[in-house]
Amino acid sequence: MKIKTGDNVRILSGKDKGKQGKVLQVFPKLNRVVVDGLNMLTKHLRSQGDRPGQKIQFPAPLHVSNVQLVSSKSGTSGRVGYKIIEKDGKRSKIRVIRSKGQSEDIE
Repeated sequence: MKIKTGDNVRILSGKDKGKQGKVLQVFPKLNRVVVDGLNMLTKHLRSQGDRPGQKIQFPAPLHVSNVQLVSSKSGTSGRVGYKIIEKDGKRSKIRVIRSKGQSEDIE
């Protein structure tokens, strides 16, 4: 998966379309991500014994195709790709944002 915990993402569809947030959790097997403060759902808990009933709000997972990575440096968003760079004879793979023919390092 190209989106990782801690990345800033923009929501592309749904009730929170256009909003940005930070990724809290990633579920690679399900292709889903949880974004802080977005896609909030309400769960109603029944009262049990001496504890009263209550409503709990929590962020629900979104499919990874409905979010797009936002660069922390320039604020641009786009598709994510990989680039292999060589530094002092060592090869390392970095993530880049591909937008309009350019590629920009994420980290």
